[in-house]
Amino acid sequence: MLDLLPRLRRMARVLARDPADADDLTQLTVERALARRDQWREGTRQDSWMFRIMRNAWIDESRSRARHGRVLAPPEAGMHAADPAAPSLDGRLALTAVEAALDALPEDQRIAVALVLIEGLSYQEAADSLDIPMGTLTSRLARGRTALQAALIDQGARP
Repeated sequence: MLDLLPRLRRMARVLARDPADADDLTQLTVERALARRDQWREGTRQDSWMFRIMRNAWIDESRSRARHGRVLAPPEAGMHAADPAAPSLDGRLALTAVEAALDALPEDQRIAVALVLIEGLSYQEAADSLDIPMGTLTSRLARGRTALQAALIDQGARP
């Protein structure tokens, strides 16, 4: 499970779009996975299982926020956190362009792109994680890729 933490945090950033909320979502996912470890079945990929837990936790949190109009942490909470392995200025600019293009995608496309292109799940594993048919996943992925490429070209970044 420890080996999955960086991937879980990346996926949480895609879902939450806020570093502090992503950390909270990652923690919640790990807590739920540990509490329900008896539900994991041998032969099931642990990353797919945990991504499904994360997705469901995010849906629960989104619904709760909609009802209560609250956030887990204010945006300024993570503004001064430094990353010792920060990329160069060009790298940060490119990353910012990609993050902005990814954030602009509808949630269903953003999650499909993140699972397949960022996390490296197979189409079948991603479809299983999202509990959708493979054709639906490939459609979302194709639309997401096209939109990302168009957004990056519009921003002058290389796709």
